[in-house]
Amino acid sequence: MLFNVLTNKIKLSEYKIYKNNFNNNWSLKNELIKYCEIDCICLYQIIFKFATLIFDILGRNIHHYPTLPSLAFAIFRSKFMENENIPQLSGKISDDIRQSYTGGSVDMYIPKAKKGVKIKCYDVNSLYPTVMKNCLMPIGVPTFFQGDIRAIDKDAFGFFFCKIIAPDKIKHPIIQTHVKTNGGIRTIAPIGQWSDMLFSMEMDNAMKLGYKFERKNIFKDYVDTLYSLRLNYPKSKPLNLIAKLLLNSLYGRFGMVDTFPNIDIIDNSDFVKFEEKFLDDIMDFVPLDNKVMVVYRSNQKDINTLLDGHKETHNVSIAIASAITAYSRIHMSQFKNHSEYNLYYSDTDSIYIDSPLPKELVNSKILGKMKLEHIINKAIFLAPKVYYLETEDGKVIYKVKGLSHEIELTKNDFESLLCKDAFLEKLQTKWKKHIEEGNISVIDQLYTLQVTDNKREYLLFSVR
Repeated sequence: MLFNVLTNKIKLSEYKIYKNNFNNNWSLKNELIKYCEIDCICLYQIIFKFATLIFDILGRNIHHYPTLPSLAFAIFRSKFMENENIPQLSGKISDDIRQSYTGGSVDMYIPKAKKGVKIKCYDVNSLYPTVMKNCLMPIGVPTFFQGDIRAIDKDAFGFFFCKIIAPDKIKHPIIQTHVKTNGGIRTIAPIGQWSDMLFSMEMDNAMKLGYKFERKNIFKDYVDTLYSLRLNYPKSKPLNLIAKLLLNSLYGRFGMVDTFPNIDIIDNSDFVKFEEKFLDDIMDFVPLDNKVMVVYRSNQKDINTLLDGHKETHNVSIAIASAITAYSRIHMSQFKNHSEYNLYYSDTDSIYIDSPLPKELVNSKILGKMKLEHIINKAIFLAPKVYYLETEDGKVIYKVKGLSHEIELTKNDFESLLCKDAFLEKLQTKWKKHIEEGNISVIDQLYTLQVTDNKREYLLFSVR
């Protein structure tokens, strides 16, 4: 099984040659242990350096925060957040607004360019930080209402449940929604009519009910500080990457789902009482000698009281996260349905078009401007996150969501999938963790790639 993993990286013959360099004193076990020890030392040195940089520049101890979003959140709250009255939203208000939280717009429009047509790939320079810096965010205590709020306040700002009518002839629809398909929940930008919760800045039609907020620009100083830090260092320097990650990690922390299960380690005697009273809330538990690690839902106040009065505050505000992603979709909509070029593919912050953008829209150093990432001689777009590119400088780039980067694919593989009902099967190695058993298994998994119609109706059935 281990050799299957090794052969993904090197050939068996290469492994044998390397092994012979040890004069018959080769021990795979010892070498793996040595590798793990060196790897741990290296990781420790990296973490120590990262901790020092963050503390010296931004005054936070990274060991208090388990994730990068939580670190970004702490930096924002401690150094940049004024008394903005950002609401902590939960319950029905949070559930309603979460319907509008559909993320970035990613889609394929034209599968192939005509022979000789070059595709330009443009990428927004820090899309989410751009809208965080420049746009007003929903703050304050939300006001619930029913009826057409715009009839009373034409500038009403918030989230509204709307009847949406998309033009039948629009080339690239820009309002997203979630739909149930045979393949699960999908995010699409449809035409036709439907009802949905929308951020007011995306809203086009009459509203039925929603939540009204105050508004204010709250992220400008945070973005300015970290973006300036990023510009002061080249891409090869760690601080450039650190600043980039902190810029892009903050918004998602506001949209964190706060209904995730809790994990606690409690005494056996306490667990007996807990199990008797909250059996239906226990999702899993693992005995640990005289204690028990229990995974449970924390929806009931009585649970928090039983566990030493523990009560969690997650500091989430789905309205902030949804507004940022909505503003980002609005920003990207200016590059869709344009008469001066054809749009082949778009991602959250990038477009693939067949004509250059005007010079005033392109600058790799200015927040929110476009940067030309690639000029592409050959492009095949099959679906969101599934494409093949050959750049002008001879580089091959391909992406298939869910398939290991180590699996080799060719241009012919992608071209074969342009035909309806065609599919491709690849074998990939997956590592599966078994926490309770304390081991990791390595399994071979068959991955089937097939272009489906679960997000659109087929118009192109074959390619000659």
